[in-house]
This record gives sequence, structure tokens and C-alpha cells, in this order.
Amino acid sequence: MTRAILVHAYGGPEVLQPGSVEVGAPGPGEVHLRHTAIGLNYIDVYIRTGAYPQPSFPFVPGMEGAGEVVACGPDVTGLAVGDRVAYAGPIGAYCAERLIPADRVVKLPAEIADETAAAMMLQGMTVHYLFHRTFKVGPQTTMLFHAAAGGVGLIACQWARHLGATLIGTAGTDEKCALAMQHGATHMINYQSEDVTARVAELTEGKGVDVVYDSVGQAMLDTSLDSLRTFGLFVSYGAASGPITNFDIGVLAKKGSLFMTRPTLFNYIAERDDLVAAAEALFDVVARGIVDIRIAQRFALEDAGDAHRALEARQTTGSTILTV
Repeated sequence: MTRAILVHAYGGPEVLQPGSVEVGAPGPGEVHLRHTAIGLNYIDVYIRTGAYPQPSFPFVPGMEGAGEVVACGPDVTGLAVGDRVAYAGPIGAYCAERLIPADRVVKLPAEIADETAAAMMLQGMTVHYLFHRTFKVGPQTTMLFHAAAGGVGLIACQWARHLGATLIGTAGTDEKCALAMQHGATHMINYQSEDVTARVAELTEGKGVDVVYDSVGQAMLDTSLDSLRTFGLFVSYGAASGPITNFDIGVLAKKGSLFMTRPTLFNYIAERDDLVAAAEALFDVVARGIVDIRIAQRFALEDAGDAHRALEARQTTGSTILTV
């Protein structure tokens, strides 16, 4: 048996209950992983509340972690006992030990610490696909990036600066705005005290931005669309304020023949080659010091409920990890 956080019913942070689960021996194509650190992401909230339904109860939430391979099942190649590895998905990370398909983990280079890996795999590979595959970001790009002081946001600020792009970010406090600026944002807008759309228009001389990256959802929909240039792209990759509902697609025509997409990381890394390429690109920018992973909060595994409360209350900045 191993320590784990179990969800027996959808609900608030209180449903994250410490318990134990049986791990067993790894089957064909699986490895037995002992976690050294576990990542916290907003998708964990969606799973806990049932926004992303799970097939059965109880289940172990969590999509990201790092650790050491302690056993390999039949047909596993390229991995050995003692290897340091990390992953983003499948679900089941909130535990001390787990089984996981070998083709979903990647080896960690020596220069990437376990805690850093656990704090960055999902968020960092999200920025990779947003900037390199959903929309090709370069020196000519002007973007609006919501929640720029969060875990994904701080990585995005640094990566955008490296690519030469102009990143206009939003955050809800002056302190968060200052933090994002320190990490490479070109401009920051406090959405609590400023009119985001008007400020974007001012900063872009009325043209609007090429692309909006929005993990907030319903609350920022109109602001996001109104900030885009003609033919601009709205990328909705999360819904922290609630999902976008009852959307009239005709609005895209009225606001400038806009494009809209709702991507997810797990489509972009479904193929092993794509997973490895995204991870290696992330390892490269972190190892070279282009992107610094800021772990601003640490919670014990058993305190996962408190971690969720802090995340939902917007009390966190940068990345958060659970310690085992």
C-alpha cells in the first residue's frame, strides 16, 4: 500500500481525503514510479469538481509528477530502475507511488531537479504548444496573455521574451503585475483597476493583438474578443472562472472575422514523438536559464485540500508542488 489522496465524490477541496491504495507490480509497458514531487494544476480542480468526469470512484487525482523508476514491467525499453523521470498525465499523481505507462514518462537530464520538473511539465509543455503549434509566436507577435502571474503565465512571459514577442499580460493585483514584469512581460494590466480592452487598444495603437491566450473562461470572453485585431486568434485553453457557454459563433464575424480554438495539451502530446519533442524543448530553455521555474508554494501531499483552496482563491503565483 502507498499513501494517496482519494476522491470519493465530486465537490470542494474537502473531498480530497488522505488514504492509501495498492500499487501492485507493473504490467506490460508500465513502470512503477516512486514520486519525489507532485505538480498542482488547475485541471486538478476541474477533475475534483466533476467538470472533467472520471469513470469511477474513488479515484486519485493529479496529472503531473517526477520521481524514480523502482520497477519495470515486461516490454519496457529505454528505461531502467533508478532512472529519474517526469510526466504530465495520465491522472493519478496524488500519491507516493504509482504505476504509469512507460511511454508517458520522459527521462530527466541531470541539470533539471525533480521539484523543478514536477512544477513545470504540464505548464511548460502547455506554453510550448501554445507558442509553437497553436499559434507560431515570433518577434512580430503581439499577444494578450491572461493570468500572466500564474504558473503557466510566468513561463509564458519568459518564453515570449526569448522569442522576441510583445506580451501584454493581465493580473488582479499590482503585486502580481510587478511579478510578471520581472519575468519578462512587456506590459501588464491590472484588470481590477483598469479597462483591459481600452488599455490594449492604447498599447497597440488601436490595432488589437494577434492572439489572446485565455485560461480564465467566461469572465474574460468579451474582453478577449474585443482585444483582437481583424483575423486574430482567440485561444481558450482553460476556464478558471467557468466554462464558456451559449456562445454565438456569429460574434466572430461581427468582431473582425476572428478565429477561435479550444486546445488541450493532451492532444498535442498524444504521440510519443510529440511528447518527447515538447519535453526536450522545455528542458532546453530551462537548462539554459531562459526560463526560470518559480516554485512559490509547497504543500505536503496530505494537505492537498489546502493547496486547492489557495489556488482557487487566487492566492498563488508561479508554480505549486506537493511534497511526498
